[in-house]
Amino acid sequence: MDPVQRLLAERACERLIVDFVHRLDLGEPASVAELFTEDGSWEWPPPGDGRRVRGRAALGEYFGARPADRLSRRLMSGILVTVVSAETATAISYFSTHRVDGCTGGGLVPAGPPVQVGHYEDTFRRTGDRWLPASRVLRLAFGGPTPSVR
Repeated sequence: MDPVQRLLAERACERLIVDFVHRLDLGEPASVAELFTEDGSWEWPPPGDGRRVRGRAALGEYFGARPADRLSRRLMSGILVTVVSAETATAISYFSTHRVDGCTGGGLVPAGPPVQVGHYEDTFRRTGDRWLPASRVLRLAFGGPTPSVR
């Protein structure tokens, strides 16, 4: 793979990582499913307990069930994409999630510490001229909300 093609693949995958959190936080959560391959999967901890959603239709249903009164913002950093071949790539990216349920709109909402701090492990596949996530696994670094520091 030539350097320009590698760079374009890295950028396409980085864009998908950021698009995912923007759609959850600011857009239509069900549309997250459009970003995945047809057989794409989403898995979250604790590992090994079967908490996995597979396939675009199931992903759309899962993310579309997000409470309408949930206000959230995910902060992303440390996005590292590794192009494995002309058809596959992997990525690790760090995140923290701030979330308040029960928001009805308007005004500023008081928020506490992040409710999640961890990283995503992604696998991407090239399908035609597009890169799409084939799997996304959420790994939590801490066992619950981060306590306040005085």
